[in-house]
Amino acid sequence: MRNTRLPLISAAFVCAAALSLVAANSSVKLVEDSSEIGVRQALDLNDLGWAEVEANGLQVTLAGTAPNEALRFRALSLAGSVVDSARVIDSIEVAAVAAIEPPRFSAEVLRNTAGLSVIGLIPQSTDRQALIDGFSAMSDLPVTDLLETADYPAPTGWEDALAYAIAAMQDLPRAKISVDAGRVEITAIADSAEDKAEMEARLTRAAPPALRISLNITAPRPVITPFALRFVMDEAGARFDTCSADTEETRTEILSAAFEAGLTGPGRCTVGMGVPSPRWAEAVSTAISALARIGGGTVTFSNADVTLAAAEGTDFALFEQTVGELENALPEVFALNAVLPRPENPDNGPSEFVATLSPEGQVQLRGRISGDKMREVADSFARSKFGSDNVYTAARIVPGLPSDWPARVLTGIEGLSLLNNGAVVVTPDTLRLSGASGNPDAADLITRLMVAKLGEDSTFEIDVTYLEALDPVAGLPTPEECEAQIAGIVAGSKINFEPGSATIDASALSVMDEIAGVLQNCGDLRLEVQGHTDSQGREEMNLALSQARAESVLNELRARRVLTGSFLAKGYGEANPIADNGSEEGREDNRRIEFRLIRPEPGIPEGESALESIAENSDTGAGTGTEEQGDEQD
Repeated sequence: MRNTRLPLISAAFVCAAALSLVAANSSVKLVEDSSEIGVRQALDLNDLGWAEVEANGLQVTLAGTAPNEALRFRALSLAGSVVDSARVIDSIEVAAVAAIEPPRFSAEVLRNTAGLSVIGLIPQSTDRQALIDGFSAMSDLPVTDLLETADYPAPTGWEDALAYAIAAMQDLPRAKISVDAGRVEITAIADSAEDKAEMEARLTRAAPPALRISLNITAPRPVITPFALRFVMDEAGARFDTCSADTEETRTEILSAAFEAGLTGPGRCTVGMGVPSPRWAEAVSTAISALARIGGGTVTFSNADVTLAAAEGTDFALFEQTVGELENALPEVFALNAVLPRPENPDNGPSEFVATLSPEGQVQLRGRISGDKMREVADSFARSKFGSDNVYTAARIVPGLPSDWPARVLTGIEGLSLLNNGAVVVTPDTLRLSGASGNPDAADLITRLMVAKLGEDSTFEIDVTYLEALDPVAGLPTPEECEAQIAGIVAGSKINFEPGSATIDASALSVMDEIAGVLQNCGDLRLEVQGHTDSQGREEMNLALSQARAESVLNELRARRVLTGSFLAKGYGEANPIADNGSEEGREDNRRIEFRLIRPEPGIPEGESALESIAENSDTGAGTGTEEQGDEQD
């Protein structure tokens, strides 16, 4: 009986053990599932879906790649808040941290009559002391160093831009220069429109070819003294010998009155400062209308003095009536002097002094002079203007000439010196100067000279012709014309290379001669020699080939004594096709050399604040009106 119960007891123990094992496994599975689900939900609710969760018994393993260390720590903390943190196994990796991007290096240099300030962030590798010494060497003005440094490599183009800024600031007494890697922006004030043009040309020539520059240079209106205007109506038509206005609105009003009086052509009138009255346009328009009513003559303004000289033969009654009306119509500040010339007496001999200037520069003085001492003075004055070896004096001494004869003679000689060739004739009643000049403003300059030296009531005639062939500036081709000439040469005769090589084909050497001939007459240019290829072959190989070919062209220009210091050779590879690379003709067109001007970027006016900050720190204390003139360039 006892032996019969033993197997039953053993079986009961085995069943109990089996049931316990099943219960234990179920409990472990339940714990694993609940832990894994709980941790997963907590991570998902906090946007940490990148973390992978795996439960193994009581242990919970977190894996995956965290974007950064902070998110890794946050994921572990969240898991530890759901299950015991001792049960959390950290298998998380952290993504490699990219190198910290270097800061943007830039500097600003501000110069005025009080000193020079330098502010910005520069690389630690830049020689800071040498930079400050470079600015200090410009003048005795103090230099304020407000620079900060950062230990990062200098970006490409930084040193070139900084060196250019130091060189440019030497010629800019009132300016702000902003320096970035590969780019310089200049805001400056020039003394005049001529200085502005010269400054822009000089800064453009001095810039390295690879450096991008932006110019925003303004010039004040010129100070005109005397503030003069002379309007002429004679057989040749109506014209201005000189014209001045204080504003664009005034200029428009004056020109409108002149057009009504018979002026033809565009009309030139200089806008400047120095006007004697805010009613200048009203006075000038009224006087021009009065001159038109009497039918001819001249009206001359020198500041507030007005001279109306009628043409010979003008009706006396009409002249008297017009002068009376003009006197009443002129604003109070203006004083009128009216002149009606008397008819010439043919019985009188030709009392005149004549000076002639030949195109070769030879001068002859002849006619009547008031005394021996005056003849010596006229001869010496002419030699000082034209050169000692270029003057021949044959004037004779005649007593009884007008008291202002010496002043007329010397003024006539000085006016003649402003021409390339011509003649001046001085008579008791008038001074006549005629000739040709390569200066488009010659007539204007001579008129101001006459008014300043002889007075506004003097009678003189000016007939000056502008000849572009005599103009030393207009005779030179512009950079755009040079670019077009070279493009025409290349379009007609292509620069070819030996196949797969940077060696210029012998058939293209004559083309290089033509291009060199154009460039030698163009002066300083910032020019980019561009190399282009077709799309056959690897892109890297085409880029290298185009660069080598551009440099080969540059070397050929140097061999022909072309100054290439401001030229840049750059290869573009297959990036800029002008034809379809699917055909042989298209590929042939794409294999080319181009010459392009490197133009300064358009200056963006910074408003009044930037220029006012320069002017306010200037110790001159003089306010200047400026005309913003944008330099539009590609």
